[in-house]
Parts: sequence; C-alpha cells; structure tokens
Amino acid sequence: MASNEFEKGVKFSFNNSISYNDKAVVSKHILKKENGNISLFAFDKGEGLSEHTTPFDAVVYIVDGKADIIINGVSNILEANETIIMPANIPHALKAVEKFKMVLTMIKQKN
Repeated sequence: MASNEFEKGVKFSFNNSISYNDKAVVSKHILKKENGNISLFAFDKGEGLSEHTTPFDAVVYIVDGKADIIINGVSNILEANETIIMPANIPHALKAVEKFKMVLTMIKQKN
C-alpha cells in the first residue's frame, strides 16, 4: 500500500490523518476509484487552488479552519463542519483564509 493511501478496515480521524506544512498544500487519497475519489487536504494559510473546472460535481467538507470557496466568482466562507457542492463545469477556486483541512468527494458520471 502506498503511503499516500488509507488502510481499509482501520478507523481514522480526518483531522488527525493529515498535517499542515508551511506554505504548502498536502493531500492524501482516502479512496480512489474509477467512478470517483475521496481525498483529504491540508492548506496552509494563504495557499489555495487556482480557478479551474471539472466535468463532475464535487462536495467539499471543511474539517478544520476556514476557507474561501469561490464558485463562478462568488465567495463562500466555510468553517469547520460546513459543506458546499461545487457544480460540474462551473469555474471554482479555493483559498485558505486561515489554515484549513477539507475532505473532497468527487463522483464521476457515466457517459
């Protein structure tokens, strides 16, 4: 098993399963399948993902901290235990207002 993947059948905590790194974005795959992925991220303050689109909806759950999730130019400030859906084919970006951890779930639609 790669060190960037979670072991199946073993309990874990999202918050304790990833650490912040200075001036970095850290990610780990929780599950990676052909029809979708679940990933865990840790963003240092000021870090983010530039605007982009994806061909499928994505659910963001904030585990810790505070993030600005920008969807189609509209800012959404999310804090721990809050969730938002980023719609398919709509530009979106993420920025760490303060350090934050998130779970990203992407489900791909069959063609």
